[in-house]
Amino acid sequence: MKTRAAVLTEIGLPRPYAQSRPLQIVEVELDPPGPGEVLVRMRAAGLCHSDLSVINGDRPRPMPMAIGHEGAGEVVEVGAGVTNLKVGDHVVAAFVPCCGSCEPCTSGRPALCEPGFKANSAGTLLRGTRRIHRGAEVVNHHLGVSAFADYAIVARESLVKVDSTLPFAEAAVFGCAVMTGVGAVTNTVQVRPEDSVAVVGLGGVGLAALLGARMAGANLIVACDLSDEKLQLARSMGATHTVKASDPTAVEEIRDATRGGVHYAFEMAGSVKAMELAYKITRRGGTTVTAGLSNPQHLFSIPHVGIVAEERTIKGSYLGSCDPARDIPRYIDMYRAGKLPVDRLLSETIALEEINAAFDRLADGKTVRQVVTL
Repeated sequence: MKTRAAVLTEIGLPRPYAQSRPLQIVEVELDPPGPGEVLVRMRAAGLCHSDLSVINGDRPRPMPMAIGHEGAGEVVEVGAGVTNLKVGDHVVAAFVPCCGSCEPCTSGRPALCEPGFKANSAGTLLRGTRRIHRGAEVVNHHLGVSAFADYAIVARESLVKVDSTLPFAEAAVFGCAVMTGVGAVTNTVQVRPEDSVAVVGLGGVGLAALLGARMAGANLIVACDLSDEKLQLARSMGATHTVKASDPTAVEEIRDATRGGVHYAFEMAGSVKAMELAYKITRRGGTTVTAGLSNPQHLFSIPHVGIVAEERTIKGSYLGSCDPARDIPRYIDMYRAGKLPVDRLLSETIALEEINAAFDRLADGKTVRQVVTL
């Protein structure tokens, strides 16, 4: 079948993207779903820094590639062997397909699925297939999803069935922003009510982490960003303190307000400067968590002695240390119970044709979560 898709053919084109147009909205052809695969009518897809990092070259991927990894839609057709999804089911895509049988999956860490990582790096679906073509040219899949399209072929292991009454634009953000941000708080470190928390970087993932900290009952939540507008939004979403990241006294201000630093600092901006700030505001015995993906060549350095003498911990968090099949429905239930107001993350909905200008806004830090409606 034929479908529209946002295809990236060259990384690192100059900004503004509204002029260089790295993403071309073109017609591509999809193969029918193979064994273990599903044809999904995409209905909504969020714009994330993980998409931007492919466009700007920070995270090199095989080209050409149909971009987009945070999406929700409706099942149109299932391939052989798919028995637990049916036509008409509503689904959220998770950007790590979890095979269920590798060592990380069987030890309770499906976010680190080894076949899933291999497939994502190669631009294929979980079983090594590519189902997108543009004429004679094969187009790679982005993190097994390729959500900026009217239709997508997705591995069954990348999909989680959700309640059909949940609006697609809201459902989409559970596939990345909510899992990554809330999961870092509730899974990676399991914040408790007596803990203090700081979030550095208030994009969709950072603000989701803030909501997760509030839900966990953290007694002090510091929000830190370069944008006054995002700091104001963070305050309205539950931050007890807001500090501008560019303030030269930011570290001292946060350490004073928290009596020596926070128990958990979450770096969600994907930059070494943000990570350095997060580390400096973590207290003795505390944990600095990073879910931001920076350029692989960017290095973070710290005094070795501090790790020992202060019993400091640095942790990475990927996919929020989530099991998507378990956590997406759980977080949706929390949202509907009023405990996790993730609808506050939605900045605006846009058409697919507006996507290049929308990535300019994302790169400028002028938005939280833009969602393409399809």
